[in-house]
Amino acid sequence: MKKSDENIPSVTEAATDASATADETPAAPAPETLSAEAFEELKSRAAKADENWERLVRTTADFDNFKKRAAREKQDALRYATEGLISKIIPVLDNFEMALAAAQNSSAEGLKSLQDGVTMIQSQLKSALTDSGLEEVDATGKPFDPNIHEAVSQQESADVPEGHVLQQLRKGYKIRERLLRPATVVVAKSPTPIQNEK
Repeated sequence: MKKSDENIPSVTEAATDASATADETPAAPAPETLSAEAFEELKSRAAKADENWERLVRTTADFDNFKKRAAREKQDALRYATEGLISKIIPVLDNFEMALAAAQNSSAEGLKSLQDGVTMIQSQLKSALTDSGLEEVDATGKPFDPNIHEAVSQQESADVPEGHVLQQLRKGYKIRERLLRPATVVVAKSPTPIQNEK
C-alpha cells in the first residue's frame, strides 16, 4: 500500500462502521405498533395542518386582492387628483366667457363695468388657487434669497439697501412650502460714488 492509501479505510471497515451507525439510530416505529392515542394525536395534528393551510391560502388571496385594490385606488387618486381644483376653476371660465361676450357688445361707458368684471374674475381665480395651497412669493423690498428669487439684473439705488430686491418683474409661487416658480427680480446695489472732476 502507498502512504496516501493508509488513511483510506478498507471496504470491510466501511461496512462495519455503517452497520454500527445503523444500530445507533432508532428505528421508526412500525405502523402496527402505533397506539390509539398516538394515532388520534396524529389525526389531530393533520387536521390542524389542513386548517392552517386553508387559512394561509385565504390570507394570501385576501392580500392579493388588497394589493390589486390599493393599486386601483392609487391610479384613481392620480387620475382625479386635480378634480377639486378644476371644479373651482370652471366658474372662472364661465365668467371669462361672459366678460368676452360683454366686451364685444360694450360701449364706452360699459368699459368700466367690464374692467370691474375682469378684476372680480381674477379675484375668484386667485381664491380658488389659494384654497388649493398656492402662495405668492412677495419679494419687493426683501433681502435677495437665491432659493426663492431669480435675479436678472442689478441696479444702483440709494433708497433700497444693497442685496435687497429693488423691483419684482414677475411673481413667484409656492405650493405648500414647495417652490413652483421663483420670483424674477432686480437686485439693488450701492450707487458708485461720484468723483469730483478737477
